[in-house]
Amino acid sequence: MSLELLLAAAFGGSLLTYLLGKISSGLRDGFAVFVSVILVAMIAGLYGKIGAVTSYYHFMGLELTLRISPLSWFFAMAVSTLGALSVIFSLSYMRDRERTDFYYLMMLLINASMLGIVFSGDLVSFFIFWEMMSWSTFLLISYNRGSALAAGMKYIVFSIIGSMAMLIGMLSLYAVYQTVNIYMLSNLVSSASPGYLLFLLIVFGTAFAIKNAIMPLHTWLPDAYAEAPSPFTAVLSGMLTRMGVYGFLMIMYVIIGSVQTLNMGYGLLKFNYILAWLGAVTIVIPTFIAMLQNDAKKLLAWHGIGQGGYMVLGIAYGTNLGLAGGIFHTLNHAIYIVLLFMSVAAVQYRTGGERDLNSMGGLIKKMPIAFIGALFGISGLIGLPLTNGFVSKWLIYKTLILNGSPFLAFTALIGTWGTILSVYKFLHNLFLGQLPEKYKDIKKSPVNMQIPIVILSLTILLFGILPGLPLKVINSIIASFGFKSLNVTLWGIVSETGSLNTINLFAAILTGCVIIWLILKTGPKSVSASQENTYAAGASIPEGKYHYTVDFYNPFYRMIKPYLKDFMDIFYFKLAGWTQTLCNIVRKTYTGYVGHYVTYIVLFLAVLIFMQLKWSLW
Repeated sequence: MSLELLLAAAFGGSLLTYLLGKISSGLRDGFAVFVSVILVAMIAGLYGKIGAVTSYYHFMGLELTLRISPLSWFFAMAVSTLGALSVIFSLSYMRDRERTDFYYLMMLLINASMLGIVFSGDLVSFFIFWEMMSWSTFLLISYNRGSALAAGMKYIVFSIIGSMAMLIGMLSLYAVYQTVNIYMLSNLVSSASPGYLLFLLIVFGTAFAIKNAIMPLHTWLPDAYAEAPSPFTAVLSGMLTRMGVYGFLMIMYVIIGSVQTLNMGYGLLKFNYILAWLGAVTIVIPTFIAMLQNDAKKLLAWHGIGQGGYMVLGIAYGTNLGLAGGIFHTLNHAIYIVLLFMSVAAVQYRTGGERDLNSMGGLIKKMPIAFIGALFGISGLIGLPLTNGFVSKWLIYKTLILNGSPFLAFTALIGTWGTILSVYKFLHNLFLGQLPEKYKDIKKSPVNMQIPIVILSLTILLFGILPGLPLKVINSIIASFGFKSLNVTLWGIVSETGSLNTINLFAAILTGCVIIWLILKTGPKSVSASQENTYAAGASIPEGKYHYTVDFYNPFYRMIKPYLKDFMDIFYFKLAGWTQTLCNIVRKTYTGYVGHYVTYIVLFLAVLIFMQLKWSLW
């Protein structure tokens, strides 16, 4: 099977889904699921066919190509699988909404564009698919209009800035080497000067840092995640944002190469070390901002920024173990963040769109599958043992500790502490505590919502207990970058400095759980108590809220509120205001009166004459 056929099925399927929607919504929904699932099967069938190259078009004398590599297959598999689950989840969530034909068109078009990005063998194809992805994303972020349109505009402005930076890098490479083929450039660029390589890392890195929401280029993400339709937020947070990680891997380790990238600069001013510290900052600050969010989607959005920091930290550090941890964490985060957004979406679906954590609670018995999804999701997010997030974080921690970077390791650990504090609030305020009276008759989420939640929950456990399944592919990726292969087993990684064996960990935890169960079994039986029978230590329960802890931190919050500002967001808005003012001044010079234009020309000539006279005197 050729890559052209794969992309034709992806793009053609999105268009045909839209057309079928004009005939029957049921036909449209069934075909959308069919296309999504068949793409997963087609990509799975490409496993092992590494290095296959196809030329699919000639554009202005340039050969546009598609290529399979271990990296592209890995990302394509994640994109297609999570995309298919999101489409299945959308069937009930988007039912009876406006413009659903358009929604499915954009959803499938975005998935197709991401497949085009990872399979691109040249920078022109890469750029075209990148722009298709960005503009389609803008349309879906703005889907709900109102405040969603403002979030979409912020996203597309940042995306355009990143795209222009990427375009500058592309044009520069073509001007110097007369080719845009990625794998030909990887051989040619090796002889370039350090200054030129640094220029390429900066311009391409700007585009990929914006997409991955690395601080201080993160400000588009919280609003975009909060305002987009929740099933699409799962795609946006899961893999679309992580196209930035794919871009960093491509420019750093494919085009420029590991040797040149890791030797760019000196000491603390080395490029990869600076990027690693940006990743560390991105871990800490957004994670603690997430603690203060009462909007469930915004809380997860800020964690999306923070977890991106772990990925960048791992891949920027530049060791085989760090790369494995960063790439694996990209996959793991995609799995559990999609799961968490789906759990929130299921709650939204049954509560009429409610996202305020302080207005819910007690939903565990009403929506047990959504609770299980949220529980497994936050376990992976924290990195609890036997979850996928534990393995990838363990690889990153070990890399930092073994290579003598205690401060970077400490920032990564602080991020985990902050994550524990905030996600406990997330789980507790949604599913535990007292059930509000207005939700006493709430129903479980539909089956097509429960299926993706169950699949993703089991995957978190599967990759946590048998991490060798994805690590085998990741090992081939880092080997293709020129790094030493890791000794990967089905249970983890074997190394001279200590091995990760998850089966032993599983056995130890299982034994501990059995012992605790036996102790509890021999004790007195528990006595059921009503949800209202809550010990509040004399604190009053806010009216209309489910638990007294809703306002528990208000005094502290009032103290620190003046400092809880996203200063970069404020700066960008001021910069936009200054730019608008400048443009208005320039616009006013175009009066349409010929006399004014003659005056401008005379003044310009006078300035030139004055400069010439001064220059001649010097």
